[in-house]
Amino acid sequence: MRKNRVVVAMSGGVDSSVTAALLLREGYEVIGVMMRLWAPGDGENRCCPPVAVEIARRVAEILGIPFYVLDLRQPFYDKVVSPFIQGYASGITPNPCLACNKFIKFDLLFRKALALEADYLATGHYARIIKADGEYKLLKGIDSAKDQSYVLYMLTQKHLERLLFPLGWFTKDKVRSLAREFGLPTADREESQEICFIPGNDYRDFLRLYAPEALRPGPIYDTKGHLLGTHKGLPLYTVGQRFGLGIPYGKRLYVIEKDVERNALIVGTAEEQVQKELIAGETNFISGRFPTEPIEVRARVRYRAPEKEAVVYPLEGGKVKVEFKEPVTGAAPGQAVVFYKGDELLGGGIILSF
Repeated sequence: MRKNRVVVAMSGGVDSSVTAALLLREGYEVIGVMMRLWAPGDGENRCCPPVAVEIARRVAEILGIPFYVLDLRQPFYDKVVSPFIQGYASGITPNPCLACNKFIKFDLLFRKALALEADYLATGHYARIIKADGEYKLLKGIDSAKDQSYVLYMLTQKHLERLLFPLGWFTKDKVRSLAREFGLPTADREESQEICFIPGNDYRDFLRLYAPEALRPGPIYDTKGHLLGTHKGLPLYTVGQRFGLGIPYGKRLYVIEKDVERNALIVGTAEEQVQKELIAGETNFISGRFPTEPIEVRARVRYRAPEKEAVVYPLEGGKVKVEFKEPVTGAAPGQAVVFYKGDELLGGGIILSF
């Protein structure tokens, strides 16, 4: 009887390295796979530069496991980079990590793992999978500072049945300690929180290069319609942005809205930037059951935003209305809103409007 086979998505970082080592110790047949992703001018994507490939290969040698590099540059561009450019050009604030998880890691790579006759795909995400009451549930990682459940709301029961997230049960400090115990060269390797395909992490310079036609100057208005100045192109601004507006004003101003039809930037004070409700689409619920009646949740509108009590109302077409019991800030069309009951991630969707 063969061991359960697991494909581990490796990056040359400490998290994926320890994931592979832990699963090997638990008796799995482990195969390491690294994705080669698109970067401008065929340069280096921060997720997979040559040095990271060599480190991941070295980790695989230490662990005695096979290691492969998959060239996913074109699908990554088509499913992640191109929608990122088009999203900003159309006035929204897309999250490329969500697109990567949905279309690359947990679709394309997931299917490739199964094609290798793997029983599971494993990643270094800080989240937990349990089975209770006959179905799989996705829980926050126990390390609240590292919890990554927000970016996993698109997962389904079919995914969770074949996924492993061993790091969800550990703190980051423990993971680094385990790397040292396993003798891995990644124990003290720094991690990047930046957008992997944007050099210097300056998305504005990236858009100037890849979407110059969308950078048309236009008016800046306050919420009462008063003209305050001129913006340099709507894609260069994000909802909630405070710095770089270049407007003399008696109070701090924030980007409230990007009015694409008028090519206008709407700004307002801190009190004016709060939202009490929003509409989300492209929803997914981990259970596979779209709600048939309102549900009380704690909702998060950005990766590191605090959770707020809210009620989710089902709408037609797989959309939901989210009403917050207290106003929130930082929500932006194109970002995700996700829903929790305690530590359990119920699901989420993409913010469409307020």
